[in-house]
Amino acid sequence: MALSIEKQTLEFLKDLSKNNNREWFSKNKSSYLKAQENVIQFLDHLIVKMNQHDSLDTHSGKESLYRIYNDVRFAKDKSPYNPRFAGNFRRHKPLLRGVYYFWIKPGESKVGCGFTYPNAEDLLRIRQNIDLNYKSWNRLLQSKAIQSNFGNMQGERVKTSPRSFDKSHPAIELLRYKQFWFERTFTDREVMGVDFAEQINKTFKIIRPFFNYVSEILTTDLNGEDRFN
Repeated sequence: MALSIEKQTLEFLKDLSKNNNREWFSKNKSSYLKAQENVIQFLDHLIVKMNQHDSLDTHSGKESLYRIYNDVRFAKDKSPYNPRFAGNFRRHKPLLRGVYYFWIKPGESKVGCGFTYPNAEDLLRIRQNIDLNYKSWNRLLQSKAIQSNFGNMQGERVKTSPRSFDKSHPAIELLRYKQFWFERTFTDREVMGVDFAEQINKTFKIIRPFFNYVSEILTTDLNGEDRFN
């Protein structure tokens, strides 16, 4: 099992970026399959590590990967391939919320985690908790571990204030969020390092207090009672 991302994998992605056409890809299909297998084995190894402290509904590296083929039907960019290996790890719902994401791309590798598009009911429940407990949110988001690894929370926000929330609320900047998102980037050298899986694993563990907090919010009502009885 591959415990690291090989140099040849990044080289393939660099070459694909320069030769993003079907003819080149067809001639180099064997290189793609080798790179893909390297990434799948690496992700299988990472999933084992993560399941030691979390419970994932994504059971294999192959299952986690997005397609490398672009859907160009409605896209301005007609490039047939996306020169990266990317995907996500889903947690065991309904009790465990939040998703882990990864991108392996030369010069642009990163991991992300959070709540990208919560449905209307979940988003309202999160905002209700911010309304009542914004000081707890601020303490969590400003914790040394989150700040040193991710920096500030990212995500789309409404322009003014959400419906039914006062624009003068002391936590209005938090209430404006529609997404709750964190990212960390990695250099190519880090990606090829023998400890890259452990770095990702530790990074994802750091977001767990936030995941756990929001999971509790989304599985209980305003009275703290189980929403899934």
